[in-house]
Amino acid sequence: MQIAEKKYSPGEMTAAALKGYARISDRWGLSQKEAAQLADMSESTWKRAKKPGFAGELSKDQMLRLSAVIGIYESLELYFSTQLAEKWMTRANTGPLFDGLRPIDTAIEGGLPQILNIRTYLDALRGGA
Repeated sequence: MQIAEKKYSPGEMTAAALKGYARISDRWGLSQKEAAQLADMSESTWKRAKKPGFAGELSKDQMLRLSAVIGIYESLELYFSTQLAEKWMTRANTGPLFDGLRPIDTAIEGGLPQILNIRTYLDALRGGA
């Protein structure tokens, strides 16, 4: 027996990614500016994008960023207590990727490559590698 695969439109995927990202940025306590920069958007675009019914399109880079941030959030929730998971990105970190800076600042400065590095780093911690 074969199960039919549900196909999602680009608009549905964008809406789901933005909804998840908005929740995460709120839980992490990111400012509007930080949330916009992490998603590689202007603040005005971010303000529009986080509202239901946003009809704009996101670039492939922006969608990858949102996807990776959602993965980071999931890893933090699995690895740490909720309280620490919600603060981890905005606390100074002496880990090898952060040099005493906040992970959020390195992610904003380093863009998608650093966001993916953070995701890989957390996945390795979680997996014991």
